[in-house]
Amino acid sequence: MDVKITPNELKGEVKMPPSKSAAHRLLICAALSKEESRINPKCTSDDIKATVSCLKKLGANIKETDEGYIVSSGEVNKNCTLDFYESGSTARFLLPIAAALGSDATMIGRGRLPKRPMAPLTNVLRKNGVEVSSDNLPITIKGSLNAGNFELAGNISSQYVSGLLFAAPLLNRETNITLTSPLESVGYVDMTLKAMSEFGVNVEKGKDSYKINPQEYKGKNTVIEGDWSQAAFFMSAAAIGSEIWIEGLDLDSLQGDKACLDIFARFGADVKIENTVVKIKKNRLEGITVDASNIPDMVPAIAATAAFAKGKTIIHSAERLRLKESDRIKTTIAALNQMGIKTEEKPDGMIIYGGEPKGAVIDGAGDHRIVMAFSVAAAYAKGESVIMGAESISKSYPEFFEEFKKLEGKVNEIKCR
Repeated sequence: MDVKITPNELKGEVKMPPSKSAAHRLLICAALSKEESRINPKCTSDDIKATVSCLKKLGANIKETDEGYIVSSGEVNKNCTLDFYESGSTARFLLPIAAALGSDATMIGRGRLPKRPMAPLTNVLRKNGVEVSSDNLPITIKGSLNAGNFELAGNISSQYVSGLLFAAPLLNRETNITLTSPLESVGYVDMTLKAMSEFGVNVEKGKDSYKINPQEYKGKNTVIEGDWSQAAFFMSAAAIGSEIWIEGLDLDSLQGDKACLDIFARFGADVKIENTVVKIKKNRLEGITVDASNIPDMVPAIAATAAFAKGKTIIHSAERLRLKESDRIKTTIAALNQMGIKTEEKPDGMIIYGGEPKGAVIDGAGDHRIVMAFSVAAAYAKGESVIMGAESISKSYPEFFEEFKKLEGKVNEIKCR
């Protein structure tokens, strides 16, 4: 699906969908508990559908209702095929869990997911009793994960750490996870620890390590918090040219992308919080420097905002973006260049020289965050734009264009491929 966007400022109120990051974690903990859990609200993203499907394949009992999910563990399927679709989170969380459950599983993926690295995680599994056929999908595993000392770098993907944390309580003796380099995206591991704690699992956290004893997950009724990652796109829209009120966010959230509040304020936007509503209003935008090591998913929204800011914006420590649904450094720069914005590519990021973006044909590169970020930029560009491959938003935020229209955005589907 390609869409045409006619410039028109976005303004009004928007409520955020449930956090994809939180939903993954809560569903997994619930699926590992013998006791029934109720998790609300229901998530419509393709990534969460992948997690639900794979948990069912592993043997979990999951009933989907209009409100959300009723979840409990079931008899482990000792031989199954898990299709992760394009969800890196699902793959990295469930690979060690399947091994801990003793399931001889075949795992497949789609899009760029088979090209995304898994070796740091598969190597840990091999060293601890699991036969692993490959370091990239498709992967077949055999045998059960043994307790012990799991060592891995913390600066590659926090999802590896989270996957091992989820699996460790299922093992028969004490397990230690030791990081050999500083952890990036710390907030997302903290989200994992919080979810595990909600479901009755205690983890002893050290400076660069985690100690986990054998424990049982306990059922829990809980609510999935709103998504700060998706809020960033509407904050960008307000900062560039209007005023938007954002509802449904947890102001005490551990989501790393909550940092968007500070980042858009640093750009110069007027950022206020009244009760539980985040209010963002246009002001004079100035280029800033952003360390993206803990917030890589925010880079497209930051880049779209930087295109309209006076001076230059420097984004660094974002090398992990090259391993996302697209090489997000290259695809972000390509979109900016199409809109007439001067950029410089760096190994770990980019420099953006703000200006007056023009309407353009932009390749969404099969990447939901590129599509959403540059749909926002197109709403304020000089002239109409076409965003190609807009269907990729279904990965994380299928309702994005519905909300875009509610905010008076002008978007029309022009082609289905």
